[in-house]
Amino acid sequence: MRPALSDATRGRILFGGDYNPEQWPEETWQDDVRLMTRARVNSVTLGVFSWSRLEPEPGAREFGWLDRLMDLLHANGIGVVLATPTSSPPPWMGRLHPDTLPRDADGHTEWWGGRQHFSHSSATYRRYAAAITEDLAARYGTHPALTMWHINNEYCTADHGDEAAAAFRRWLRQRYTTLDALNTAWGTAFWSQGYDTWDGILPPRRAHYLKNPAQVLDFRRFTSDMLLECYTAERDIVRRYTPHLPVTTNFMPLWIGQDAWRWAGEEDVVSVDLYPDPRDPLGAQHGALVQDLTRSQARGPWMLMEQAAGPVNWRGVNHPKPRGLNRLWSFQAVARGADAVCYFQWRQSRQGAEKFHSGMVGHAGEQGRTYQEIRQLGAELERISGDVSGGRIDADIAVLHDWHSWWAGAHEGRPSTLVDLPEVLTAWHRALWEAHLTTDFAHPEHDLSGYRLVVVPQLYLLTDTAVTNLLAYVRGGGTLVCGFLTGVADEDDRVRTGGMDARLRELFGIRTLHEWWPLEAGETVECEGFRGTLWSEEIEPEPGAAETVPYRGGELDGLPAVLRRGRAWYVSTLPEPDALRSLLAGIAAGAGVRPVLDGLPVGVEAVRRGELLFLLNHGREQVTVQVPGTHRELIGGTDVTDAVTLGRHGVAVLRS
Repeated sequence: MRPALSDATRGRILFGGDYNPEQWPEETWQDDVRLMTRARVNSVTLGVFSWSRLEPEPGAREFGWLDRLMDLLHANGIGVVLATPTSSPPPWMGRLHPDTLPRDADGHTEWWGGRQHFSHSSATYRRYAAAITEDLAARYGTHPALTMWHINNEYCTADHGDEAAAAFRRWLRQRYTTLDALNTAWGTAFWSQGYDTWDGILPPRRAHYLKNPAQVLDFRRFTSDMLLECYTAERDIVRRYTPHLPVTTNFMPLWIGQDAWRWAGEEDVVSVDLYPDPRDPLGAQHGALVQDLTRSQARGPWMLMEQAAGPVNWRGVNHPKPRGLNRLWSFQAVARGADAVCYFQWRQSRQGAEKFHSGMVGHAGEQGRTYQEIRQLGAELERISGDVSGGRIDADIAVLHDWHSWWAGAHEGRPSTLVDLPEVLTAWHRALWEAHLTTDFAHPEHDLSGYRLVVVPQLYLLTDTAVTNLLAYVRGGGTLVCGFLTGVADEDDRVRTGGMDARLRELFGIRTLHEWWPLEAGETVECEGFRGTLWSEEIEPEPGAAETVPYRGGELDGLPAVLRRGRAWYVSTLPEPDALRSLLAGIAAGAGVRPVLDGLPVGVEAVRRGELLFLLNHGREQVTVQVPGTHRELIGGTDVTDAVTLGRHGVAVLRS
């Protein structure tokens, strides 16, 4: 059986972060450990960006400093998530081996001096990466401090260079076998793009006008697969030495560059980096979306690998977190399934590109507010960990999301560049979140039979298997609600006859989809009872087959904005937030889905994890939440009856 996060947590919540001691004099390490112990830190990640320190010149190994550090941490009861340092090759590699450097679509080389400057297809890079991984695993695989492996960091690099081009052609031959099949899938009859030899195929480099969308789609698939090959190569090395220890790599939140469903299946632990903007009034909802997605990829507890204790350094204006917000958002992650709450990074850097990115110990040191809040949070997480760790979350609603659909729908030649899938996905998730309805995410080909309601904000591309799966779900008694631009294309990004899969049109009671009518920025369309934004469609329903909510006024007057046929709903616009929340809450109620808790004050989030009820006040004013019965509040260790008072950014964890 594969190892899991529980093999590292051992009934605890992991608390800590990236530790980069090579940036500091060695005498600082003792002070670091002292402060970690005071803050109840029980896990740190080492070595993420240490390649040049570990291998200062080709083939050399400098492990002495890491030996001393591993021993020091173990002596103080702090576990180590040991990283392979392969996301940031040393400068000597690019200088001696230019083939390891990636090139962008315009042919520009990405040089050393930053990070992620490696070509996923470079045999030289892969050879060096395997060698340093092998030596790390051989040296530290039996070290008692080691609890988990962290491979690379935030995989995200694309490469359009010559070695990547050769790898792309190999990938295509494996996918299509023949040039005829490739030409058919890519629609190369358009614009005279037919290929007569595999050697003529290139990555989608700079073009005079629009690129072939099927070529771009396959290149995104290829890039995700090549990065995954890099991950699995290193994973398999460390597994040979430590088959009992879990392996992970950290996702960026809702990142377009990886098919995260496929990646998650190759990880023992699914982990993510999460950085909502503290000034964003919907920052908590963004956090909830990413947490729900990550938990669903993990199919259980997951790891918050990185977050910020204060400001980041990569927004135009980088705001600190107000007092209590770091604690609130950390508890939100735990409420939504995290068994590890970690940060980038332990001590704020004094030099380098991220010296203004906060750390658990900021520039103000141990007297600073940031560290004092970290100490409080560490103690509270330790207090509740035995009741929380391993707890699962049950959801009656699944939101469907697929990276291949996202990739295909993002082509520059689409009907409206204002339609951005993450924004549409966010709008639908927000409606469910504000209605206090717990959601999972799922792939459209997953087993959906356990859900009362399946929500499809937008799946422009649907495979035949996915369409069949949706039809079977509705036939089996499930309720399905789909947003606009769903089922338009097949897996090759070929528009389906009629502009939507015929089986879906029949399911929703649509006779003809005449035209798509995208809206301008700020433009709305009147519908009966609400206003639509972003998009509208000219739909002719099957007579008597569907209940409809019509458009009112304008070109689409009287045509359906919303159709319902039995348990299948189709929404051809993006209703304004209150209307979308009301619509989805009503559909959910009809499907037998209830909010976590009725009568919640505005700004309060409620989540059930196992037998525990988490209450989270995202507002700045004190509120009282009605919770019938007597409960034990685990953070404070007190009993409460019928009501709980939450202060600004307050949190309560209740056990009946």
